[in-house]
Amino acid sequence: MADTHKLEIFRGLIKFKSNTQKIWGVLILLSIITAIEVVLGIYKPASLEAHVLGMKALNWIFIILTIVKAYYITWDFMHMRDETPGLRRAVVWTGIFLICYMVFILLQEGGYVFDVYDKGFIKRDF
Repeated sequence: MADTHKLEIFRGLIKFKSNTQKIWGVLILLSIITAIEVVLGIYKPASLEAHVLGMKALNWIFIILTIVKAYYITWDFMHMRDETPGLRRAVVWTGIFLICYMVFILLQEGGYVFDVYDKGFIKRDF
């Protein structure tokens, strides 16, 4: 682990003088992102109801904002930026593998469940 904490966010765009100031800065950033999510969830603008890549644009915005919040929570509050590259890769690659595996399982089982509801009992050999 590094001896000193990096007191900047957005790759050095915003710099802070102390660790406490940085924590408040990241908290404010996460609060702004959450407020945007809440406002979009309450008002649900009609312009974001269009389908993009199989989902509504509003859903894509929620997914992207959630990933940004998860990144900043992990990167700053869990001090992942100060760890060795090997540990960072192990954490990220494990998460990516598990998400890909979950998507595969959901697609595989979801297709089977749809076929069962659509056509009745189906015996399937994988």
